Amino acid sequence: MITLAVDCMGGDHGPSVTLPACREFLQSHADAHLLLIGLPDSLKDFSHPRATLIMASEVVTMEDSLEFALRRKKDSSMRLAIQQVKDGAAQAAVSAGNTAALMAISRYLLKTLDGIDRPAIAGQIPNARGRATTVLDMGANVDCSAENLLQFAVMGAALVSVLNGEDNPSVGLLNIGEEALKGNEVIRKAGDLLRAAALAGELNFVGNVEGNDIFKGKADIVVCDGFVGNVALKASEGLATMIVDFLRLEFSRNLFTKLAAVAAAPVIAALKKRMDHRRYNGGALLGLRGLVFKSHGSADILGFGFALTRAYEASRNNLLQRVQTRIAHAMALTPGYEPSPQPQPSAIA
Repeated sequence: MITLAVDCMGGDHGPSVTLPACREFLQSHADAHLLLIGLPDSLKDFSHPRATLIMASEVVTMEDSLEFALRRKKDSSMRLAIQQVKDGAAQAAVSAGNTAALMAISRYLLKTLDGIDRPAIAGQIPNARGRATTVLDMGANVDCSAENLLQFAVMGAALVSVLNGEDNPSVGLLNIGEEALKGNEVIRKAGDLLRAAALAGELNFVGNVEGNDIFKGKADIVVCDGFVGNVALKASEGLATMIVDFLRLEFSRNLFTKLAAVAAAPVIAALKKRMDHRRYNGGALLGLRGLVFKSHGSADILGFGFALTRAYEASRNNLLQRVQTRIAHAMALTPGYEPSPQPQPSAIA
């Protein structure tokens, strides 16, 4: 049984989206159990044999500062959801709430893994290969060091290997050109570290990639700082919406285009489905001693359901353990890295 803790109050729509999504998720996943955390009045009408209700007295809003959410709202639905993961009651937590607060509370309660300086948000952007490119960081870290980017690559490779079933996913470093000499000092140094990891057999690094390569699917994983990653994510969502709206407008101009729309309906439906950003919802907060997934704040029932499914798949396939294993191997390549001492076995028989 896979148990997920859900912050039912987070996001733009709160329980009006999260609760129906949870009900649909439970109907399609017979081996799942949900811990639903929220205000009593919001949860009072929800009932399911594989759902447990946990009452909170506070809600982290989108306007709350990081410090206020972390220090003042200790009984918030967001914090209680993450606490379930810390206590071992749930394998993963899911929230559509304030991103900065979610990262801060998660880092405070769960702590980071050995070898990881900063957790990162890994999200997916649909590509021309009919799949999705995993991009990280998506907004947790605006400024990153070369070592941070190496860590992101290692964690991203673990995530893709678990969720997509790929043993050796390809990794690209986002840059302004493919040449190794392109980019600023941080990017060039990150390239050196990634190439060293590839030579050691720790990563399948394919070199620098450019922005359009994200949509081409040139690499399974693209590594960048959080500022660039968040811009790329929002740009891809805007592009998808623009294309769908453009097709709808063009095919409704006159009788001829309306007839053409009928003939092209299967192709249009397939394109719309492939580019629907809701189907790629659910960013993993990687680098923590527990699994946390961030849904878009504006997600609808379908989108939040996909976030739940991503958390479920990550838990079922032991993502946390796989990330730890990859980090232990690859981080030895990071200058100055010293693993934490392991506890010695007891001498008592």
